[in-house]
Amino acid sequence: MFINWKQREINLNIVYYGPALSGKTTNLEQIHARVNPEKRSELFTLNTHEDRTIFFDFLQLELEPVGGLRPRFGLYTVPGQVYYEATRETVLRRADGVVFVADSKATRLEDNLASWQDMQQHLVRMGYALPGFPCVVQFNKRDLPDALPVAEMKEALGVHAYPCYEAVAVQGLGVSETLQAAVLAVMRDVQRRLASQVKGV
Repeated sequence: MFINWKQREINLNIVYYGPALSGKTTNLEQIHARVNPEKRSELFTLNTHEDRTIFFDFLQLELEPVGGLRPRFGLYTVPGQVYYEATRETVLRRADGVVFVADSKATRLEDNLASWQDMQQHLVRMGYALPGFPCVVQFNKRDLPDALPVAEMKEALGVHAYPCYEAVAVQGLGVSETLQAAVLAVMRDVQRRLASQVKGV
């Protein structure tokens, strides 16, 4: 969280986290396509030769003012491949909230679990703890014939304490709802932090 008091802006970041090819980039592409061009920046993507995200996708999203401050959200994704762990941690350090994108395909359950645990470990090292940190879970690719039941995925990942949404990101289904929930969670946390700062003055 960074507040520019001169411009009356509060800059916040949401990071989309999850295993490789779970749909993180697709979420941002769908959001970008649906947001008024006057309210968002261009979508920047850096790829490897495998055509996968290396560092992050970035989308600057402006929303209506809250408490006299205009929130500006940066949306990022992290690379899901195991060998980009350092990059994931670097991007995650900028986060005010996370969206964990799980792949509903039955054969990806272990990948989802490994990524969820990886994210938790990074957050702990940075001094954060779940479920206190703003987090929303998206179960993507619900249209697959071998998609696991949501209840089974919730149980395996242990995410009952978080807002969860089903999605078919490639069709835009569940994308906006997930983002709205993440923005709400972050704004609630920001209001709590600002109130505690005022009390501490």
